[in-house]
Amino acid sequence: MGFSVSGAAAIIFISIFLAFGVWYAAASSSFDMVTDAQDDRADRSLSAENTGVGDTQAVYNNTTETVTINVTNTGTTGLSLSETDLLIDGEYIVDWQADAEIAGDADTNLWLSNEQLTITLERDTEPSTVKLVTASGVDTQTAVETVSAPDNETDSEDNESVESLSFPSVSGGAVHGI
Repeated sequence: MGFSVSGAAAIIFISIFLAFGVWYAAASSSFDMVTDAQDDRADRSLSAENTGVGDTQAVYNNTTETVTINVTNTGTTGLSLSETDLLIDGEYIVDWQADAEIAGDADTNLWLSNEQLTITLERDTEPSTVKLVTASGVDTQTAVETVSAPDNETDSEDNESVESLSFPSVSGGAVHGI
């Protein structure tokens, strides 16, 4: 055997070694990516399990043409308003966060556990359903209750003034036994 057989064997050995190195790097990288994806999925599942929205109430005032939505964060996960979606009668509402308050604070984006979110929007038509969806996919949906604001005119029987009430007069002295 000459040099050509030994040289060919060395070339084959080196190319197998290089091929194994490339294969190992690709396999290791893809295994790491799959592991990272599984970890992310587990984190998202845990976040979804710890997310809860409840105690939802939606009221449409047909006099002022506004819908007021109250929702409480009943989970242990803090939520972000910018990552929360609002649908009214299946219509995706954009920029509703400007009309929202969390526990009376209109300047915050963070919706913590046991805090109430209040959204007040102007609507020309009476909606029938409201749905709020969090970033983790947890949602709440409720029917809208319709109310009317009381008129400025009220029955005179309900709001009689003190001057218009007639009191029986007592004459002849003081009233005893009181």
